[in-house]
Amino acid sequence: MKVKILGTGCPKCKKLYSEAEKAVAASGISAQIEKVEKIDDIMSYGVMMTPAIVIGEEVKASGRIPSNAEIVSWLTTAAAKESS
Repeated sequence: MKVKILGTGCPKCKKLYSEAEKAVAASGISAQIEKVEKIDDIMSYGVMMTPAIVIGEEVKASGRIPSNAEIVSWLTTAAAKESS
């Protein structure tokens, strides 16, 4: 599973990347976390505010840093969809 953090490298983007790493570790789900920093790539997701998090090619949040529990629940849901 791929988790993408969309942002240009601002402190909030770095914080979201860190939170995503913690959530992946807490969930026990195998996921690859990737930074997407090019404006054109970010815009291709329809995101107007960063940071944003994309799980399984679906934008889950933008313009805010979601809680660890939110990220874990999104990971769990995406993993269940992948396995079915």
